[in-house]
Amino acid sequence: MKSMKMPKIAAEKIPAHVAIVMDGNGRWAKERGLPRTAGHEAGEAALFDVIEGAIQIGVKEISAYAFSTENWRRSPDEVKFLMGFNRDVIRRRRDEMHAMGVRVRWVGRPKRLWSSVINELEEAETLTAKNKVLTLNMCVNYGGRSEIVDAATALAKDVKRGKVSAEKVTEKIFAKYLDQPQMRDVDLFLRSSGELRTSNFLPWQSVYAEFVFMDVLWPDVDRTTLWKAIEEYSHRDRRFGKA
Repeated sequence: MKSMKMPKIAAEKIPAHVAIVMDGNGRWAKERGLPRTAGHEAGEAALFDVIEGAIQIGVKEISAYAFSTENWRRSPDEVKFLMGFNRDVIRRRRDEMHAMGVRVRWVGRPKRLWSSVINELEEAETLTAKNKVLTLNMCVNYGGRSEIVDAATALAKDVKRGKVSAEKVTEKIFAKYLDQPQMRDVDLFLRSSGELRTSNFLPWQSVYAEFVFMDVLWPDVDRTTLWKAIEEYSHRDRRFGKA
């Protein structure tokens, strides 16, 4: 980890929920003449250093984009690796996260996802359900548009059954049909690798997020990267539509 003291930031200026697009694993590996899989492996340490740094500075929730609904378009070999890698990371880190007081929640579609990955995610959810230090949303087989479509479909079925009145549907009611209704709105949306897009990640929850795009490949990220982003966030004027 780079030597940098944790910045002193007032508690009210710390984002409660940080969404992270962990981008740049493939490019990091390519620069070193390594297979793309080596970049994903190096990214594991980056994520867990960021989690530790988030706990230190007072962040309460992190959403990590581990595998998107669009990632199925990658080569079969890379998809196979990522499925096994996500499963093994959760299994390998589960007890460590539990000891740190991290609550793990899975966000994403079960369709197409390996049953062994689902089993590990569900076991981690059960083990860590009562932890309160930090919530880690593992977004595996997640897509923002898919989440909204799935929520709209479930709501439509409840309207048809008479459980919900169509005329009384509000944003609050609709949000109850999202993958994780308890998820806070995103305060800080952080993306590594210098790319300037959201890639279909948490669109509903990020409508008033502050965006920070950092020109560092994900395996080179650590807690100091997070702290620098939070420093930038702390200087933003968040008005939420007000003057």
